[in-house]
Order: sequence, then structure tokens, then C-alpha cells
Amino acid sequence: MDFNVRKLASDAGIFFSRAVQFTEEKLGQAEKTELDTHFENLLSRADCTKNWTEKIYRQTEVLLQPNPGSRIEEFLYEKLDRKVPPRATNGEILGQFMLEAAKEFGPGTPYGSTLIKVGDCQRRLGGAEREFLQTSSISFLTPLRNFLEGDWRTISKERRLLENRRLDLDACKARLKKAKAAEAKAAAAPDFQETRPRNYVLSASASALWNEELDKAEHELRVAQTEFDRQAEVTRLLLEGISSTHVNHLRCLCEFVEAQTVYYNQCHKYMQELQRELGRRCPDSLEVNSHAVGSPTDPSAFLPLNSPSPDTDALQIEEVQPPASGTRKAKVLYAYDAGDSSELSLLADELITVYTVPGMDSDWLIGERGNQKGKVPVTYLELLS
Repeated sequence: MDFNVRKLASDAGIFFSRAVQFTEEKLGQAEKTELDTHFENLLSRADCTKNWTEKIYRQTEVLLQPNPGSRIEEFLYEKLDRKVPPRATNGEILGQFMLEAAKEFGPGTPYGSTLIKVGDCQRRLGGAEREFLQTSSISFLTPLRNFLEGDWRTISKERRLLENRRLDLDACKARLKKAKAAEAKAAAAPDFQETRPRNYVLSASASALWNEELDKAEHELRVAQTEFDRQAEVTRLLLEGISSTHVNHLRCLCEFVEAQTVYYNQCHKYMQELQRELGRRCPDSLEVNSHAVGSPTDPSAFLPLNSPSPDTDALQIEEVQPPASGTRKAKVLYAYDAGDSSELSLLADELITVYTVPGMDSDWLIGERGNQKGKVPVTYLELLS
């Protein structure tokens, strides 16, 4: 390779000079050029913007993709400049599992048909989530990443250049100060006695050399000051552009909120539709097939899952008396078939009188309709004031 030895030596000298200046500043042995208050405020504002933008960006990534393995995979694809392969959302996977299970259990069974309804809803929820992720990535994450990887890198580069220019400027000031001190000392040292002409000649020569060194130091200082001022102006313009960055991020933030609103509205709509659909199906589907879970003569096979066993139920409905106060009216939400003689069958939308008695399971109430009396599940009722 062809090395430019002169340039290499020059760069090494500059680096050494900056290192010496920086070390002396840290030790308090050299003066440092301070930036004006407005410039310092711009620097502080830029650092604050970078730090919080980075935190918001990282946490938004976690919100949109909680799986760290998936985030690493997406990062690698991005660095390799390859398209990320499509990945099903958790809702879509769950919906697919439910639909496949419904085929196994039988679409005509209550459980199978309900799985189909819920699975289809989960797939729609997963699709809405996919659209939300794509929209948020384009409208919010991408602008934040562009700032961190583009504008901020440019600002950081120019700030490093400004710091180097400042170190060069302060080094030139230090050299000029030393040259002035040496020149003054040389000017005061000459011996004008005629008996010692050699000392006079040497002193005059040294004074001339320091005058030349002083002129060189002043020239270098003027050049360093010009480069510092130019770099300070460039950096100032970039830092003042942070205001426009805030405006852009504000617009992106509004778009992110809009995407979230659309996503949650879709989810709410899908779940309301599913709830209405299941409200017409779930009461009937809660009945357990006696041939599947037990013998036809087993009374527990006909009971709801949360009902107490008749073998352990010591409460005799015939002996229960309504309290003097505390009875309430209740509207029946779903039709209910009594599991045994201690329960009361219900018809949807009818009104009955209900009350509780000490020692009774909190999931059940005593219901009365005319001369009929029996236990009724609380979940099938809407208690009226």
C-alpha cells in the first residue's frame, strides 16, 4: 500500500495536540472556550430528544411485538436487507386451532359450532392486529428510526467535528500565549554592553525567532477561529432543526393514536358481534350430553358445571321460607332446564321472585314462580331493583 507519511505524521500531531489539550482541560491546567447559553440549551434539548425518542421507540417495539426472538429475527432481516417473511398473529393461530378442533368434534355439535364462531372471531381479531402492526410500523416506528439512524447521526458527527475544532482553537490560543510570553522574555533579555557583543547578537536572534513564532501562532489562531465559527454555525442550524423534528414526531404520534383507535374499535365490534351470537347459543350448549359424560341414571350428568351435587346438598327446597324482607324481582336472561327436582326451570325474558337463604352457595338463589319454587343460577338472571 502507498502511505502518505507526511499526512500520517500531520494527523498524528493533530491528534496528539488535541489529546494534550483535552487532558490539560480535565486537569484544570488549560482554558476552555465556552459555548454561549443558547447553544448549550440547543445541545441539551437535542440530547433530551434523542434519549426519549430512543426509549419511546424501543418500548413501542415491545408493545407491537412482545416476543424478543421475533424482534431479533426482524432486526437481522432488516440488516441483511431482506424482506421479513409473513408471520401469523397469535389471534390467527388460535382461531385456526379452534376451527381445526371444531372439525374433529363435529361442526354440528354445540361445542363444535361454538368453536367455529369463536375461532372465526379470533381470526378476524388477528387480522385487525396485523393491520394495526403494519400501520403503526410505517406511520410511527419508521420516522422515529429514521431520526435516530439519520438526522441524529448527522448531528453527532457535526458535534464531534465542532469539539475537535474547539480543541484546535484552544490549543492555538495556548501556543499563542506561550509565544507571547517567550517573545517578551527574549525582548527583555538582550545585553547591550559593548564588551559582550556576542550575547547581544544571540539575544537579538532569539527575539527574531520568537517574533516569527508569534506571527505563525497568530495566523494559526485566526484559521482555527474561522473553522470553529463555521462549524459552530453548521451545528447550530442542525440543532435548531430539532423543532421541526418535534413537529414531525407529533404528526406521527397522532397517526399512531388513530391507528390504535381504529384497531380497538374493530376489536370491540367483533367481540360485541360474538357476544350477541353466543348469547343465543351458549345456554343450550351448556347442557352436558349424558351419554358422553356418564350413565343416564347419574343425576350429576345433567347438572351445570357450577351446581352443587345433590348428594352433598342438605338444603331442602320444600322447607325454605322466603325472608320477611330481601326478596327481589329478577329477569331471566337465558332459558334454563332444571337439573333435578331441587331446581327451577326458567324461560327467557320471564320475571321471577328471588331471594337467598343462609348457608346457600353464592352462585345460586331461590326462585319462585307462582306455586313453583327451586334453585336458579345467578348467571342466568338480571336482578332488578
